[in-house]
Amino acid sequence: MLDVLAGLLKTAAPGLATVVAGPLGGLAVKAMAEKFGVADSVEAVIDAVKADPDAALKLAEIDLKQFELESKDRDSARQREVGLASAGGSKFSQLVMPILAVGTVALTYLFVGILLFKVVPTEQQQLVIFALGFMTASAQQVLSYYFGSSKSSQDKTVALTKGTK
Repeated sequence: MLDVLAGLLKTAAPGLATVVAGPLGGLAVKAMAEKFGVADSVEAVIDAVKADPDAALKLAEIDLKQFELESKDRDSARQREVGLASAGGSKFSQLVMPILAVGTVALTYLFVGILLFKVVPTEQQQLVIFALGFMTASAQQVLSYYFGSSKSSQDKTVALTKGTK
């Protein structure tokens, strides 16, 4: 049933469709149920979305609220960096985050480079896969922190604009 709901949400609220399809689907269904004033079930939300002529607008409002929360989170991270730089703290306190960031990304690339030329024993492959997944996810978080996820934010803004017209 969640796939049916995600299909309905794709055009009006693409960010919400992504959440519904993921591990937080239950929370998204609850938020939609509250917005539409129906029971907290996938079936009730699907029926409400199909029956309400203003469904696209209501869904876009939920999607926009999520987008605003994500934007505030990114902004607070950037304000932290500005605060550290302007506070005049010790050189060490100003360099800890950049050094950890560069180290995380550099070690990830080094690990991937080593794996390209080294044969991993069968009994250790699961451990290496786990470590590689952890490291690449960490590197992605570092890159997103410093450079943002402008493309996905831009896509979401365009989709929200289309959904509210």
